Amino acid sequence: MTSKILVINPGATSTKIAMFRGDGVTFQESVTHSASRLKTFDSLADQIPYRKKLISEILERNGAGHGHLDAVVGRGGILAPIPGGVYEVSDEMLTDARAMKYGEHASCLGPVLAGEFAGKAGCAAFIVDPVSTDEFVPEARYSGLAGIDRVSRFHALNQKAVARKVAASAGKRYEDVCFVVAHLGSGISVGAHMNGRVIDACDPLNEGSFSVDRAGGVPVQDVVDMCCERGYSLKEARLRLNGEGGVYSYLGTKDMREVENMVRDGNRAARGVVEAFAFQVAKDIGSMAAVCSGKVDRVIITGGMTRFGLLAELIRSRVEFIAPVEIVPGEEEMNALAEGARRVIRGEARALDYSEEKRKRPRQVN
Repeated sequence: MTSKILVINPGATSTKIAMFRGDGVTFQESVTHSASRLKTFDSLADQIPYRKKLISEILERNGAGHGHLDAVVGRGGILAPIPGGVYEVSDEMLTDARAMKYGEHASCLGPVLAGEFAGKAGCAAFIVDPVSTDEFVPEARYSGLAGIDRVSRFHALNQKAVARKVAASAGKRYEDVCFVVAHLGSGISVGAHMNGRVIDACDPLNEGSFSVDRAGGVPVQDVVDMCCERGYSLKEARLRLNGEGGVYSYLGTKDMREVENMVRDGNRAARGVVEAFAFQVAKDIGSMAAVCSGKVDRVIITGGMTRFGLLAELIRSRVEFIAPVEIVPGEEEMNALAEGARRVIRGEARALDYSEEKRKRPRQVN
């Protein structure tokens, strides 16, 4: 039987929609939300009716407003720490997502929107490999300061999808390889994938390379001093690090296409930022290779920013001594979400229970 699956992927400034029939895509659209429009909402949760209306309009426009669906699958947000996999949307998951209990991010709207449209269609709703996928080894949880644990928060969906794809192209199972995967999007995360588990990863909100507007891992003492000396509120301090940091803090733009043009035009400041960007990502890849004891089968560089050829090649040149480097441009998120739902529909995988896995959450180290 050919399955029909609606995929919903909410991002910070966009909502992506796709309809899959069997292994093919019937239609796919992405709506960009202007900063001025988003500012009219007091919270992310307040955006739900707005995004729901947009999705309904897209479905109607494509003649899919009232058709049969086998499943609706949404991007999994920052939920409780749980292993990767396919999860059926549940009441507890919806409560956590709506309250942004474990962190605020637009991806938290994924389960909520999926649940809304699945309820209308009378079918199951799923999420796949949420942002808070947690498969860390115990050693990875220590931060160096008692009372603060490192958390697993990274681009799990795309990292795992690309890793599976590269493993399959080599005639191997994801569970039998060791890859270091670097996701280069609006946020940057690098993960150590060992035998089907991501045993360590850089949290793009707190660690690792700076990105488009995030500061990444910065000198902690200097940041503490800056916040105290300038009298920043908690909101102001967080915005300075995540929203006004990274490339934006150096060059005043969040558009990497503009940065690419600046480099092409001979702007030395822009060139220096791009080289530092690549330097830091390469350093993160090297640290994850060490986590894998150097036994890395492949280094994979993926995400939207890989289309910036100079950046990708600068990273490659620094890390190709570790293992062969494979650059996979763009993202596999929409396909990965559909494929996760398909595996459950076909009986190839079991949908995990969010509440049950949440109760097994990893032990705190402090």
